[in-house]
Parts: sequence; structure tokens; C-alpha cells
Amino acid sequence: MDCLSVLGQDGLLSQVINGFIPRNSQIEMAKAVSKAMQVQASLIVEAGTGTGKTFAYLIPAFINQKKTIISTGTKNLQDQLFFKDIPILKKIFPGRTKVVLLKGRSNYACLHRIEQNILDGRFSSKKLVSELHEVKEWSQITKSGDIAELNTVAEDSAIWPIVTSTADNCLGQECEFYKDCFVAKVRKTASDADIVIINHHLYFADLSLQEAGFGEILPAVESVIFDEAHHLPDIASQFFSTRITSRQLIELAKDTEIEIAKDASDIETCLKITDNLQYFVHELRRAFGSELKKSPWPKLVDKEVAKNIEFIKNNLSDLEKILHKAQVSSKALENCYKRTIKLIENFSLLTGETPDDTVHWYETYAQSFSIQFTPIVVADEFKQHMKLNKRSWVFTSATLTVKKSFSLFVNTMGLEDSPQMQLLSPFDYKKQALLYVPRGLPDARDPVFVDKMVDSVIPILNASQGKAFILFTSFRSLSYASELLQEKIDFPILVQGSMPKMELIEKFKELGNAVLMGTSSFWYGVDVRGDALSCVIIDKLPFASPDDPILQAKINLLKRKNIDPFQDLQLPSAVLMLKQGVGRLIRDVKDRGVLVLCDPRIVGNRYGETFLNSLPKMLRTRELNKVREFFSI
Repeated sequence: MDCLSVLGQDGLLSQVINGFIPRNSQIEMAKAVSKAMQVQASLIVEAGTGTGKTFAYLIPAFINQKKTIISTGTKNLQDQLFFKDIPILKKIFPGRTKVVLLKGRSNYACLHRIEQNILDGRFSSKKLVSELHEVKEWSQITKSGDIAELNTVAEDSAIWPIVTSTADNCLGQECEFYKDCFVAKVRKTASDADIVIINHHLYFADLSLQEAGFGEILPAVESVIFDEAHHLPDIASQFFSTRITSRQLIELAKDTEIEIAKDASDIETCLKITDNLQYFVHELRRAFGSELKKSPWPKLVDKEVAKNIEFIKNNLSDLEKILHKAQVSSKALENCYKRTIKLIENFSLLTGETPDDTVHWYETYAQSFSIQFTPIVVADEFKQHMKLNKRSWVFTSATLTVKKSFSLFVNTMGLEDSPQMQLLSPFDYKKQALLYVPRGLPDARDPVFVDKMVDSVIPILNASQGKAFILFTSFRSLSYASELLQEKIDFPILVQGSMPKMELIEKFKELGNAVLMGTSSFWYGVDVRGDALSCVIIDKLPFASPDDPILQAKINLLKRKNIDPFQDLQLPSAVLMLKQGVGRLIRDVKDRGVLVLCDPRIVGNRYGETFLNSLPKMLRTRELNKVREFFSI
């Protein structure tokens, strides 16, 4: 069996999918992926929207029967592959291939931590207590332990970090619940599978654990396929980083309190230390200021920050002394001791001097913080990883090129020797889509821009009868615009954060005339076909914030090499992000829609042509009447 016999005219796929239409670009990609798998080569494929890239890599994986990891950028795509696409292929390849869906450990309930927290009983609210007992009841009947099953508890509930484990606090085979452990079971199943579907975060988490000497999470494989590969540079950067969070420190204190209480040894002394540790962690967060921000670590640390750093170090040292004696009492206390040693090391490292070629930065959230070392360049690390692991490597996405060049992605990931293939979308954008740039809007950086932008989109929404996404480059603009729009249109408005992402999408489809307003997570991985989505409105060109410390470091590095950071980094990155947002509009050969770019820089600046030339070829207008005519057809 070959790819053509499955994907071609009257092929096997046409027998299980009603209305299946063969696509030459899909067949071409499938053949290239199959060849790469057979000879253990690498391959980079940009597959335009509508190519059918999912089946173009899944079918070679089934045909070649190589042990394969398929890594996606999001858990939503993981679920789509496993629950929607794989069952179709199993009709063609019955019983030949075992496929397992594997998520990170934070997606599975931990029986030890559920029991631990029920026994402890100290919670800040009755709601958390109620949710804890709800999770406990569900954990006794679920087979998978995947917390996504329990949809009666909000996905952003504070209970989930409490009832799931981390690499730090997992007791492994020493845990009394190990034989029933959901994480252990699914990993054992994955080790026996032919195809394992994971996401990029899990792939790199496994890679970083292997390098730290903690063993391998994922099974050894012959092929790795990265879908949504445009996410890889940022995710790789995260996992090649050294990081400490206030949550790690707080959880260590709370876990120690629970375990010491069981033994009652040195309990009063220990409780004083753990209480102080939590207090000074909160004080350090306060000392960073109330603003939510990402900032470079200061060369001269503020006195208040320095004081709390010293107090935390002292409390960690005191805790280490007590746990050194207490660790013999239980495996859990031994685990707390080891975590303390590691946190002492990392906290001292991350509040000290900055290594060469590293971004030293911190980020503050509403009640917490993180401190990180991030390598400026990850290409060397990833290239070495590929060199040490002889297997086939496939990287694919709808958005990997800028002006037909893969250079940004290739250079960032160290893939200079990988063959490249660009497959254009089979959709007829000139007939299916219209690009509209409103006249008269102020500069996107003008304080009144959002007010004027909202006024400009109201006649568009009336013409489209809702059925629109409005995508923003910041939460601040989203929040303000949603307040303005509520009073000015009669269509249902759905706002990111008001309910889980997938529920918003389903509600949007169900209503049929809604306006969905979102930020970055709605720019990609969202598939709404048909009449429900007829208009995509984008507020600004998605340039990354120049205040981002990692971006600052990369800009400085390029300047030292006499390379223009705007032309070689900032502009290409923004183009790729815009292509993702635009990709939400046309998802099927029968779709029609209007793309609205509200940022006047798209036509008023020289670099605007770079954006326009990287988008699908569609008719363009600046006349509102043309938009109305398009929707009236």
C-alpha cells in the first residue's frame, strides 16, 4: 500500500469520507513525509490552509509502521487527532496500529495529592473544599484520570494544581498509590504503542528531564512529526531555560507542613519556618511592584527585593536542616528534602549573576512570580538533540515562511540542512475572500485608536450580520473594545475568558450570528467552517512588545552581528503571526469571508507590502460599499 492508493481518486480515504476530494498538494506532501520516514531524514513543510496536512502525515505513519511520536502545538489539536482523525484511519487500517494519547502529568489526577489534601483539610474557601471532594469521587470511577473528563469543575479552578502532581513532588514507585497511578498507566501504555500523540510542551519537558538525568518519559521512537511547528521556537526556548517560581516555593512549604504533621517531629519549629517561607515569598512578590510585567533582572537589585531574597534563602537553609533529619521518616519527607536542596541551588543561581549568552529575567502575575535564565539562541541545543537521536524529523505548519523564505524558522531551530517544501492553499481566495482596510483610522499607537477602530467595524458587523471574529494583540485592547461594543451592536458578543475556549467556539457555532472577541490563543488552532464565521477583523499588526526581555536580548545580539533586527526578526515574526490570524477565515472550499485589517500601517508603511505579499492572494479594497456588496451576494 502507498499514499496514492489511500489519498488518490477512488482511494481508500474516499470510501470512508463522504465527498472526499483528492488534492495534489496533499498527495505530494504525503509522499515526501513517507520518504523521510523510510530513510530517517528531516523535512520542513509549509502546507497552506486546506492542504489536508493532517492526513498527509498520519497516513505515512500508518503505512510505514514506524514507531512514531506526533507532537502538536496545542491540546485541542491532540484531541482532534485522537478522537476525530485517527478513528477514520482505523477504518482503513483495522487492528494494525496502536495509537495512544499522552498528555503532561498536570493533566492527570494524582491520587496521593488528593488524599494528602483531604487529610490536611486546610483550604481558603468552601468552594475549594467542595471541588476537592468532587475530584475525589470522580477519581474513584475514572479510567483515564484525565482531568478534562471532569467538566463540572472549571478548567482554570485553583483546585487543579492541588490535585495533580509535578516532576518535583511525584513520589514515583515509592508512592502508596503507584499501582493505580494514572500517569504511570498511560505512560506504560504509550511505551507499547505504535503512534503516540503528545504536545510540544511534553516533548521538550521529556527532553529536559533526560538531560537532567531523571530518565525518559516518552518511549524511544523512529519518527517524530511536529505539527503546528511554528510554536517550536518559543516552546523550545522555555524548556532550555532554568526557572524557579513562587508556586514551587509555596508548594514545598505546604507539602512539608502536611508530611511533618503526620510524624509530629519538630512540628512547631518546622511550622514557623514554613510559615515564614510563605510570608517572605509573598513579600518578594509585593516588592516587585503591583504591575504585571516581564522585565530584565536588574544588575542592582532593589533593597526591598534584596532583603526578601535573603530571608527566603535563610528559611530554605533552615528547612533543609530540619528535613535532613526528618527525611528518614517517610518517602514523602525525603522527597521534600530533595526538593529543598534543588530549590536552594536554583534560587541562589537565579538571584545571582547572569551567565553569558543568557537572558536573565523575571515575570510577575497577579499573586506570583517566576525568575528565569533563557538562552538567547536554542538552535545549537536542538541541532545537537537531532544529531544524537537518529530518526526521521518532520516539521509542518500552515505558517513557516515569510516572502516564501523559511529562514526565520530554519535559523532559529538549527535546521539549515533540512529539505524544505512549500505547498500553497488549494482555496481560491480571489473568489472566496476580500481584504478590506478601513480609511481614516489613526495610527495604531494613538490613544484613541481602539475607540475609532470599534466605530469603524460596526457597519462591517451589520453587513456580515455578526458571524465575526475580532482578534486583538493585547488583553487591554480586548477588554476596552468589548465594553464599547456591548452598547453598539445587537449581535451576541462572546469574550475570551468568559468561558473555556472550546466552549466559546461551540457557542459561537451554535448561535450562528455571534461576534467572538479574543487575543493570541484565538489567532491559531481554531477551525470554524461554514456560514457561522464570515468575517475576521484584526486590530493591529502583531508586533511583539519591544519591552519583552527575551526579544530585547535577541535584538541586541543581532545588532552586535550588524544584522538589522527589524528586518530579520521583528517583521518576520509579526508576519507569521498575522498569517495565523488570517488563516481563521477560509477553512473550506465553500467558505466565503471578509478579512479586515484595521492597522493603517499595512498600507502606509514600506513594510506593509511584506505583510500583504505573505498573505493569500485575495481581492483588496478600502471602500465599505465593496464589503457590503460582497456580503449581499
